[in-house]
Amino acid sequence: MALQRPRGMTAFTLVWFGQVISLMGSSMSGFALTIWAWKLTGSATALSLMAFFSFGPSILFSPFAGVLVDRWNKKLVMMLSDLAAGLATIVILILYSQNVLQIWHMYVAGAFMGIFQSFQWPAYSAAISVMIPKEHYSRASGMMSLAEWGSGLLSPVLAGALIGVIGVGGILLIDIATFLFAIAMLLWIIVPPVPRSQEGQEGQGSIFKEALFGFQYILKRRSLLFLQLVFFSGNLMSTLAGVLTSPMILARTGDSAPILGLVQSVGSAGGIAGSILISVWGGPKKKVLGVLGGWFLGGLMGEMLYGLRFGLPAWIAAAFFASFFGPIINSCNQAIWQSKVPPDLQGRVFSIRRMIAQITAPLAMLMAGPLADYVFEPAMKTASSPLATLFAPLTGTGAGAGMGTIIFLSGVVILGVAIAGWMNPLVRNVETLIPDHDAVPAQE
Repeated sequence: MALQRPRGMTAFTLVWFGQVISLMGSSMSGFALTIWAWKLTGSATALSLMAFFSFGPSILFSPFAGVLVDRWNKKLVMMLSDLAAGLATIVILILYSQNVLQIWHMYVAGAFMGIFQSFQWPAYSAAISVMIPKEHYSRASGMMSLAEWGSGLLSPVLAGALIGVIGVGGILLIDIATFLFAIAMLLWIIVPPVPRSQEGQEGQGSIFKEALFGFQYILKRRSLLFLQLVFFSGNLMSTLAGVLTSPMILARTGDSAPILGLVQSVGSAGGIAGSILISVWGGPKKKVLGVLGGWFLGGLMGEMLYGLRFGLPAWIAAAFFASFFGPIINSCNQAIWQSKVPPDLQGRVFSIRRMIAQITAPLAMLMAGPLADYVFEPAMKTASSPLATLFAPLTGTGAGAGMGTIIFLSGVVILGVAIAGWMNPLVRNVETLIPDHDAVPAQE
């Protein structure tokens, strides 16, 4: 008897497992290349530019990627996205093995991968929306977060240990093998076709018209718009802090890869804990509580604690809690959007949603390095400057203290964003103000 190809929750679980393996390889290569870039340049600006060139193109290309995701086969789009990332890693490996890899090569490779990554997230979201029932959306999102964080639990420690044995090249080979495994899982499973809605038919047209439709859809629903503005502001601060955590730890520990790997692994453990919690629990009945409460507690126990002068114990606690609340925030938010937006519109709408939420992130990546290298780090080298007089009792002085101050202040702003979101009734009541896409119309 012929072996039946997996469908439904079984198919989703196989896709999820493929992502666990693939993301583990990506995390290992990302860690190894961060160490390589820091040793090559010793510059926070160089590391922030690596993040910018990987992330910026994915945001700018998102509106058009969303249109194409709605038009194309979702499974094929997911496979092409994984394949592009694998090809970029192969090129990096070839350049590294020939001893000609330069920092600008990383910028180009990051931009190439970023363009294809703009397809991946809306394609996965739309596919999941038709693969499983909506009551499992939060759990599925939690499992995807578990894949992301679980892959990072051992990856920094493994990469830190293996980099001295097999080198950066060996770690890149592992990454390439994991991409192939993820693609094999996608080849095996079945993704059902996405049903067409009336709104989807009305929004059809040229690629520019359909890209604009995503903007119009969100602008007409002010509760969804303001919900994304919470992410717009919070992501600016969390990205500013996130870009600087690795160089801050390296600067304060004398370039210690084992300590950086330990902190990153603890952060991944926090992400795993949060992902398991949301996967089992499903989040609060009122999902917006999970969104705003997560932002508030994450800013308080994550970024603010990260920036303090207490060293490794504070970094470990901050890494855990900053990552712990992330899956709760994202899963609750994803459940709201998947319930409200018809699946055949999710490519366009989710791409614009991502752009609104994260367009500030490339700006933060460009700001982080120069702010650290030319403003905060020089000002916090000794206790005599006005900035150090104000913040040295909290964030200390010397190498890395300027970056710690930026991270601490980012956490303060995140707290304010969460409070402002709760005070806005359009955000607080988003789940009742916007009907579900499959809600039965009331009878007159």
